[in-house]
Amino acid sequence: MSRKKVSIIGAGNVGAKATYYIAEKVIADLVMVDIAEGVTRAKALDFLHAGPLRRYDGPIRGTTDYAEIAGSDVVVITAGLARRPGMDRMDLLKANAEIVKTASLNTARYAPNATVIVVSNPLDVMCHVALRASGFAIRRVVGMAGILDSTRFRYFVAEELGCALSAVHAMVLGGHGDQMVPLPRFTTVGGIPITELMAPATVARLVDRTRNGGAEIVGYLKTGSAYYAPAAAAAEMVEAILTDRKHFAPCAAYLRGEYGIEDLFIGVPVILGRNGIEKIVELELTEEEKQGLRASAEAVRKGVDDLNTFFRAT
Repeated sequence: MSRKKVSIIGAGNVGAKATYYIAEKVIADLVMVDIAEGVTRAKALDFLHAGPLRRYDGPIRGTTDYAEIAGSDVVVITAGLARRPGMDRMDLLKANAEIVKTASLNTARYAPNATVIVVSNPLDVMCHVALRASGFAIRRVVGMAGILDSTRFRYFVAEELGCALSAVHAMVLGGHGDQMVPLPRFTTVGGIPITELMAPATVARLVDRTRNGGAEIVGYLKTGSAYYAPAAAAAEMVEAILTDRKHFAPCAAYLRGEYGIEDLFIGVPVILGRNGIEKIVELELTEEEKQGLRASAEAVRKGVDDLNTFFRAT
């Protein structure tokens, strides 16, 4: 049986760390593509040197040549500029749209059967770029954000309660930005909703911190953004797809009427497997939760409208 292959477009902090996390899972051969050839080759070689100590031995290549992604089962797009302090995610649109477009066009050319995982920001809008440029079926383009946002929520809950991280399961819907929609009713510790374990004010504080989790890290770094957790989230998605694990998690998916939302990438629960998004799961939301999701969707739609304006002008 032929080995699986994963290509990561962008060898910056997120892309390089995702490559490392995937290598440690020993599930695929890996290719990193970046315009900085020396850096890409150096990181690939460094990862290979670590292999005997970290117990992985699959090929890892660094290159500037998109042709080397040929035959990839999964392509992870992380390329783009990082968000700077005071910079809204939507401010990144013009800077990153062309980068993601180029990556997607080359994916369609060299890896036409791949599933694409979008990590570049503003994530939900960049999913639209990837879908349009690649021409892929909607189930084969998926955005990373929901797993990242929910794992942050999980950590904040575990920290607050002093419990094991593994005991916490969280659900966060909506766009990957300030208007994401953490769902306390569907966030549990040992199967018990956190609304039964914490005061409403505490829950509200953790929800707010989750919404601002990325900005909190940007504020500390000053000149960059988070990369360990985003990379780990991307690696989790790669594993779910390659192993056909039928993993249930929130991801940015293209909706065609689900949750009352049409023609938009937005974070919702999905089943991830060999075919990418195998199924979109519709939860029964309260009216307040529905309003939050609609507001988040409108913020993403504005970004898509800005994207359309940008492409018409270029």
